[in-house]
Amino acid sequence: MPTAGYLKRLTRRLTEDLGDVDAERIAEESKATGAQRASDCARGDEVTMHGELRAVETCSRAAKAGVKAEFFDGTDVVLLKWLGRNRIAGLEPGRKLTVRGRVAVQDGHKVIFNPYYELQGTDE
Repeated sequence: MPTAGYLKRLTRRLTEDLGDVDAERIAEESKATGAQRASDCARGDEVTMHGELRAVETCSRAAKAGVKAEFFDGTDVVLLKWLGRNRIAGLEPGRKLTVRGRVAVQDGHKVIFNPYYELQGTDE
């Protein structure tokens, strides 16, 4: 009975948390690119990941100058830090990108310092 399966999927989509739906979508896109999953990465690993920026923050104070971004690939969050930069054109929340670098751990969170990055086209 095909309608039962359709109704089940529709009900799931209507009652599912939007964050879960978004995470699932991002994880599928990341998997399609062949990138590594952030949840599988550990300290010291050289990685290439694909995902979205959730937040971007700049700090212009001399001691802490840099750009920080929260990167999410649908499985885990990785903090990206570009040291010595006041801003980076194109880095904004919601933007998709591919990053490459070595994973470190700082204050219990995964971090990549000065990652190579490739901005992906916008969906708009």
